Amino acid sequence: MTENKYFDVIIIGGSYAGLSAAMTLGRSTRKVLVIDSGLPCNRQTPHSHNFITQDGKKPKEIAVVAKQQVEKYDTVEFCEDVAIKGQKNGNLFEISTLSGKTFTAKKLVFATGIKDIIPAIKGFEACWGISVIHCPYCHGYEFRQQKTAIMANGAKAAHYVSLIYNLSANLTLLTSGKADFTEEQVEKIKAHQIEIIEKEVQEIVHQNGKVQEVVFKDNSAIKFDAIYAAVPFIQHSDIPETLGCELTEQGFIKVDTFQQTNTKGVYACGDNSSPMRSVANAVASGNFTGAAINKALSDELFW
Repeated sequence: MTENKYFDVIIIGGSYAGLSAAMTLGRSTRKVLVIDSGLPCNRQTPHSHNFITQDGKKPKEIAVVAKQQVEKYDTVEFCEDVAIKGQKNGNLFEISTLSGKTFTAKKLVFATGIKDIIPAIKGFEACWGISVIHCPYCHGYEFRQQKTAIMANGAKAAHYVSLIYNLSANLTLLTSGKADFTEEQVEKIKAHQIEIIEKEVQEIVHQNGKVQEVVFKDNSAIKFDAIYAAVPFIQHSDIPETLGCELTEQGFIKVDTFQQTNTKGVYACGDNSSPMRSVANAVASGNFTGAAINKALSDELFW
């Protein structure tokens, strides 16, 4: 537990993006604090994929090694806590935590991720990240050529369908209500022998998170091996908005090419600011964010 109160940079969120930013800043001899609760959103996911050198490893294993490597830099400190409030005092930012601690920094990084809004469907949450999945790049290869459902409607379903068809032509669209597609989209979907089912889903039957079948509200059922689901989300932390940070139409924190929000001195990286939701992207954006902040701090001191 840190006893220091003042830092060059406070990073809120100590998963892949936050640790990557911390390493970059720590190696630049910046005094950094990482505040993290230790509950990453992918903690239920059995394996991480599409991340070169780490393909197939458990997400927790990657995170543990990453933290061990960052801890080697004495410029980086950690606080296991939850940031609950942020405010700007002059040119500095003040962060308060759930346990009552207060820290101050010149710059802030939000690597807080997003919070999925899980639908009230029995079995959905138990399968989420295991066989009910969100990303064909992260999980698609493991479910290639298997019987697959897409639980989505409208633009999100249209986005998914061609990407997933490339991995498995044995597809069914579950719109959970009246399908919302253009005539042209319906023609294309049906031309690829993809059935559209508008019945509402009641339950996902599974064994230890592995989908067995989907049961509809009329008690009919279909067997599936995997389900892609487009679920809504909210920001995991509301502190960026209280500091005046804008969100995009999709709900992501709006950042410029240097990962800075519209609130000067406040940066965001990882899932909270990008639709490309993957470990590899989180690490890359965190690395770049750290470099951008170091450049800003260097310019402020030198010029």
